[in-house]
Amino acid sequence: MWRVTAVHRWEMAGSMPQDAAPEFAAEVDLEDIQTADDGVGPFVRRLYTTRIVGSPLAPAALIAEIAADLDRIAPSEFATFQRISGEGPLSVEDEYLVRMPGPWDGPVRVVAAGPTSFRLATLTGHLEAGQIEFRARSDHRSLRFEIESWARSGDRWADLLYSHLGLAKEIQLHMWTSVLERVAGLAQGRTEGGVTITTRRLDPPGIAGASRKTPDARSQRRLAALSARAVNFDTSAIAAYTPAQGWHRDDMVEPLPHEGAGPPEAAGSWQIARHLMVNYQLADPRAVLAVYEQQAPLAGRDMLLRVRFAGLRFDVGVRVGEVFEETRKFGDREAHVFGWYYETLEGHFEEGRMYYELWKWLDTGSVEFRLHAVSRPARAGPLLLRSGFRLFGRPHQLEFYRQICRRARRLTEAQLEASR
Repeated sequence: MWRVTAVHRWEMAGSMPQDAAPEFAAEVDLEDIQTADDGVGPFVRRLYTTRIVGSPLAPAALIAEIAADLDRIAPSEFATFQRISGEGPLSVEDEYLVRMPGPWDGPVRVVAAGPTSFRLATLTGHLEAGQIEFRARSDHRSLRFEIESWARSGDRWADLLYSHLGLAKEIQLHMWTSVLERVAGLAQGRTEGGVTITTRRLDPPGIAGASRKTPDARSQRRLAALSARAVNFDTSAIAAYTPAQGWHRDDMVEPLPHEGAGPPEAAGSWQIARHLMVNYQLADPRAVLAVYEQQAPLAGRDMLLRVRFAGLRFDVGVRVGEVFEETRKFGDREAHVFGWYYETLEGHFEEGRMYYELWKWLDTGSVEFRLHAVSRPARAGPLLLRSGFRLFGRPHQLEFYRQICRRARRLTEAQLEASR
């Protein structure tokens, strides 16, 4: 699995029906097809994408080369494609057997085929239940090749390997990354910028994902208990808190994909980033998972944050305060601003307030994500958490802020690319 290709991985919570798998055409034979409804565990929509430069091929020509022999892009150390029905060019109803090391052979059926894309569905006995699509398109002077899947594990054993142990997930990631590298070679070009993998996950029963786990009984009790907790600092004096008093004041700005001048566009980067902010998608789920009531309004929402640090996990509470959206004037310029903040509750290892803001400058179309935080180590609460944060917390706090800014940009870019 060792490679030199840069791999950029981004995970977030999904939602329905936005992340649902494509519908089958009327002429598709549905017998033996394993849809996501037949699977087990989380539903995962995953997009693998790379840019190929220096290729003389158009998108349709590249897809034709791949469709002529799927085994040309299959990394033999992971899988090979064996055609078991159909002749001539790849077409709907053709079936293949994906042979993998061990007892993992997976049958698939072609359910859609066009000039620049084709899509496969898994059949009974496959490790996964769902669909996967291969497609190519022009991107200025380069090719963009994408592999997109919508699937759940085929059975409980596969779910154990994928969702709990993570083994199947890593093998799958490296397999499709190898496929993209082989596609670049087949296109007589080279990858530029590495491979980007965007994952949108929905946990049963479809209300949770990479940033908010479905609450178990214990988490539900802890979340409910937050309503009785007060904010753990004096909010009335926050404007006067200074470094001399032991407070940190941090500000970061991250440019997002540009829009045209004027109000935010319906499907542009500002609206995409707004949705990510409202659903608390910007925190890296490997560092912080948020548990909250999905139907609760954003203003006043209590959130149980499950923080991971140095192999440990601990829960702290925050409460969302004001939510605002307005047009602000700065001399002869105007910016449309959406934002909100949350405040730390009793028992947190920090004291303070953290703002998330989204700006669009109406004259130029520039879009920015802005983070502002006022914080200090807590003066009360669990001694171990407070002591650990005082000793080790500041560098990790700043890295957490930087990760949020990076995710705001990269997740917005990924959503824009997926919608094109």
